[in-house]
Amino acid sequence: MSKINARILLEPNEVPKEWINILPYLPLPITPLINPMDGMPAPPELAFAIFPKECVIQEVSQERTIPIPKELRELYAQTYRPTPLHRAYGLEKDLGIEGDDIKIFYKNESVSTTGSHKPNTALAQAFYAKKEGLKQLVTETGAGQWGSALSYGCNLFGLTCIVYMVRASYIQKPGRKILMKAYNGEVHASPSKHTMSGRLFYDKNPEHPGSLGIAISEAVEHSLKRDDARYSLGSVLNFVCLHQTIIGQETKIQLSKVGISEPDIIIGCMGGGSNFSGLALPFMRDKLEGKLPNTQFIGVEPRACPSVTKGEYRWDYGDTAKKAPILKMHTVGHGFIPHPIHAGGLRYHGIAPIISNLVNNKLMTSSMHFQTEVIEAGLQFTRTEGILPAPETCHAIKEAIDQAILAKENNEKKVIVFNFSGHGYFDLLAYKEYMEGNLIDFELPSEEISDALNSSDMPIIDESKF
Repeated sequence: MSKINARILLEPNEVPKEWINILPYLPLPITPLINPMDGMPAPPELAFAIFPKECVIQEVSQERTIPIPKELRELYAQTYRPTPLHRAYGLEKDLGIEGDDIKIFYKNESVSTTGSHKPNTALAQAFYAKKEGLKQLVTETGAGQWGSALSYGCNLFGLTCIVYMVRASYIQKPGRKILMKAYNGEVHASPSKHTMSGRLFYDKNPEHPGSLGIAISEAVEHSLKRDDARYSLGSVLNFVCLHQTIIGQETKIQLSKVGISEPDIIIGCMGGGSNFSGLALPFMRDKLEGKLPNTQFIGVEPRACPSVTKGEYRWDYGDTAKKAPILKMHTVGHGFIPHPIHAGGLRYHGIAPIISNLVNNKLMTSSMHFQTEVIEAGLQFTRTEGILPAPETCHAIKEAIDQAILAKENNEKKVIVFNFSGHGYFDLLAYKEYMEGNLIDFELPSEEISDALNSSDMPIIDESKF
């Protein structure tokens, strides 16, 4: 591959025409969403009252592929898809691995309209909400990437968007707040005084840093106030992971253009699981069909919130106030209040059930890193590749660097692919604090995780009843 062609492009007509549904391929069936009121599988009526109807149908579909509506494909092509796949020649040179024995590729989702992979599902959810005749979507956001994307999608389809943004990020990332408002989004710091769920925390401490669990509770509560409003989620659920598979499908086509059909390592950061799933699931389908027996899949987390690496695989509430459905997932406990690390999108207490299923079946592994080392990796990437990564993305970069160094030490040939899930131009405070020596590392103590998981308010679900 010539360095002149370090950016592998596709034509707009090469945007995939369908999403890949991993559910029919899993070695064990995915567990259902559970109604928090009675501990039984949530009936369609309950799910339809929370989410757009078509998204609920996709959540439980067993179809191997689901067509992407023509109007949506055209909108993707008009705005930012397909996204480029880059060979990281600059980073490879800096790591001393020039040549073709160890290759590092990154799928550049930062070129989207809002700077991350999130519009892939935001546009889909807004499209289905509009088609259903809804007027409003309500959501939460951590770092602001999802809130920006949904505000953008809602604005395109003439819907109102209301965002509850985790207070720590609301303060750390004013640029994201401005972008949401530019798209006509209404943004509230969470916990807020606008909902009962928020006031439980706000009244005790108006400066509470918040959590994604609290923000989800507020968004779900708010959405249930109106018949023409629904809750919109940017990660975790099956239909969100489904919409993101457009990433991995494009990546497969792009790798084939340079003669690569079997990458060795697939890497993505993990908060709720959407960007890892987007890149990994199309390749994982091939692995489950026996086509990629040796490909390794690695999800990367912050040590401050290691839901997969140190959490337990069990039933837990999707939110702090226990209003959202109960999920079977790797979790550190729904009452978890995260340390305010800058990777706000990776501070969710749980992970997508699909990812939990894959981990539990030993089809993928996880790793975790401190925020100082991931920001350092992000700066190395910036200086060699020219793009400033989001703190979340830095986790995948750090792991890709580690895997490349390991391959070099072992004299192995490797093709490493990671999802560059978003740029960091709204996250400059993280880099500023690192440069000034003020960035603090934090590792969630095992005893705190144990206490949370042994809490008396953790749900007990009898699976024999369904």
